Amino acid sequence: MPEPSTVRGVSDTALWVAYFRALESRRPDALFHDPYAERLAGERGFRIANTLPQGNKQEWAWVARTYLFDKFLSSAIAEGADLVVNLAAGLDARPYRMDLPPTLHWVEIDFPEIIAYKEEVLAAEEPRCRLERISLDLSDLVARRQLFDRFNSRATTAVAASEGLLIYFPAEDVASLAADLGALDRFQTWIIDLASPGQLRLMQRTTGKQLSAAGAAFKFGPPEGVNFFAPFGWEATDIEGMLKTAAEFKRAPEELLPLLPEPKGNPGNYPWTGVCRLRKR
Repeated sequence: MPEPSTVRGVSDTALWVAYFRALESRRPDALFHDPYAERLAGERGFRIANTLPQGNKQEWAWVARTYLFDKFLSSAIAEGADLVVNLAAGLDARPYRMDLPPTLHWVEIDFPEIIAYKEEVLAAEEPRCRLERISLDLSDLVARRQLFDRFNSRATTAVAASEGLLIYFPAEDVASLAADLGALDRFQTWIIDLASPGQLRLMQRTTGKQLSAAGAAFKFGPPEGVNFFAPFGWEATDIEGMLKTAAEFKRAPEELLPLLPEPKGNPGNYPWTGVCRLRKR
């Protein structure tokens, strides 16, 4: 049996991220409040964060990422989106903690074990919108496309979100997902997080070594940056760097501040991670 502190697969990274959401929620100046994060992270989330090489130094990045996804999702919903499809939703608790219209349809898709664990932990809680959970391996292309078509027919304006997902995919799988979402006329917005090639190599040399051994290798950091998505009908209308955001709210480690300001345009070898709002062209 694996040690309680080891990562057994990509799903365990959700425990790690939930732990950092719990830490941020305790702060008097918290950028968001997630009262469910501590329960969802559990003891394993704490152990993973404090056992992975530099695992406990990533808090600033995951906090900035959560804040930016909140920001872009809130904006899309305020503009009239009536469906949010959260791909690889992990232990995200946004349907319970965000200010959402009760008529909003929110769909969470993830592996069966994640869905089952989350439903158990949150069984007594009430979401603030119409929440649906679906167990699905997104690499099952036939099932994925059937599901996307079904939700496309139900929505007026849909938003896809893929927080912490694409970095685990090879480029050809990201291209396939981009093409599938691009073919859906009701899906007008896709919110993603993205790493530069320079940041990808840095992550692969540190935390990525142990994650690779657990079958959760970091793979996607396209040389083209957000332009990778252009051939599939997507263009970036909003791009926010995580380090810049973390520095703005005094969350960034002091040793990383000399990396600011972030370069304009394609970051290339600069160690950049950010959140991007893509829209249909």
